[in-house]
Amino acid sequence: MKRYAAFEPAEYLAWTRDEVAVAEFRATVERDPERAAVVAALTTERLLDLYRGMVRNRLSDIALKRMVRQGVISKAWLGLGEEAATIGPVHALRRGPGGDVVTPLIRNSGACHEMGMPVADILRAYFGTADGPSGGRDIHHGALASGVLQAISLVGDAVPVTTGVALTFKMRGEDRVAMTWIGDGSTKTGTAHEGLNFAAVQRVPAIFIIQNNQVALGTTLSQHHASANQTNFTQWPRAYGMAGGVFDGNNVLDAHAAATLAVARCRRGEGPVLLVAETFRMGGHATHDEAEARRTFPADLFARWGRRDPVALYEEHLVSSGVDRDTLAGIEAEVETEVERAQELALESRSEKMPEGRSALDGVYAS
Repeated sequence: MKRYAAFEPAEYLAWTRDEVAVAEFRATVERDPERAAVVAALTTERLLDLYRGMVRNRLSDIALKRMVRQGVISKAWLGLGEEAATIGPVHALRRGPGGDVVTPLIRNSGACHEMGMPVADILRAYFGTADGPSGGRDIHHGALASGVLQAISLVGDAVPVTTGVALTFKMRGEDRVAMTWIGDGSTKTGTAHEGLNFAAVQRVPAIFIIQNNQVALGTTLSQHHASANQTNFTQWPRAYGMAGGVFDGNNVLDAHAAATLAVARCRRGEGPVLLVAETFRMGGHATHDEAEARRTFPADLFARWGRRDPVALYEEHLVSSGVDRDTLAGIEAEVETEVERAQELALESRSEKMPEGRSALDGVYAS
């Protein structure tokens, strides 16, 4: 896909097709027979829809970073390098009215547009416009009509909330699933532990994805994670009494297949699933601390994960599978137009539809 010199890391700008990495991508997809069967059943249309979602996620983040550089917004929380861990699982859900529900973290905003929220609404949330999804109150965006609960700043709190949603589905006898993501850092919060334990005991239809991007703010995984293996969470599903597994968080097909199997388990009434996405954040906690991220990790770690750009790897996998590059270029152009129009609409809202001060008291319990 097209590269953006002012907004992408140097490792992505220098990216060229790596036959070893492309071969590893395919080998990962084929390694597990159950996951391989899920991928083999995907139609070309669905494979391309995954690509469309990945590109939409990447270009939406680039749009946000551009607006930071232009001084339109002060900062943005991006999922650069982690798109596959969001897009793959969401595409395993039933999307649309009366479908499944997600509680994404702010870094999983790709889940919002893939569940049906317009990209313009995600940008309006950053601008705090009156016609934004939260009426100008918070950048944590969601839309119940699209099956998206608003993200929570206290990120571990999404676990018990999602558990509660899933418990409601179970009590009502609804064939629906709830999904959320938690970073490796937020797994250390009490609410996350309580929510996971309660979900397991109540056998609710929920999927929890630990997005192990190696760092919590400026704290590396090894500084806060003292399991037998300080680099992953492979023991955690068993510890909570859940089904689970690890998937390659930079491989959208592995992510999609793992989530598809987890969704099927939930719909069979077999309880929650705890999945672990092994990935890496190619930037800071937010746009204001990217220099800190580079000081936290050695350059060779960025170089290694930079070669595993999830969008580029999936693009090359599709080409190796017989998809024409012109088809992919057409999808990229289509999404680029969509995101550019979203920016225009959001900027119009910023100029014309900012909330009035008195609206701050609307919808509160007492004033």
